[in-house]
Amino acid sequence: MNMPKQPSRIIETGIYVDDTERSVAFYERVLGGRRMGCSERLGTVDIGGQSVLLIFKKGGSIKPTQIPGGLIPGNDATGQMHFAFAIEPEEFENWQGWLPTQGVEIESIVNWDRGGRSIYFRDPDGHNVELATPGIWDIY
Repeated sequence: MNMPKQPSRIIETGIYVDDTERSVAFYERVLGGRRMGCSERLGTVDIGGQSVLLIFKKGGSIKPTQIPGGLIPGNDATGQMHFAFAIEPEEFENWQGWLPTQGVEIESIVNWDRGGRSIYFRDPDGHNVELATPGIWDIY
């Protein structure tokens, strides 16, 4: 049997937080994400019409969840996670100016060897969030 075609992108990224409503509101306000849903256990935010940020309540999804279409296995994590969002190069300075107006401290700016640039900051749960232009990897 031959290996199937490689997946083309990541559809969902999950993080674990103390307060789903607070985190959903943060990603709406700061990144312009679109709230798709929010309960005490799980918030979902559309990022750019291409990715879903799953915002799980810490400890709230340890057990499997039964839905009409099947069983979703349990999951959980602790600690400060990292993930990156793609931004256009021409928007870099706009993001650099926008974040402080939203009370978000920029922790670091990196200029990569391939020409890409990154802005790093923390969300309300201390996750390491990156906004990155093309040129940080040979595939992006």
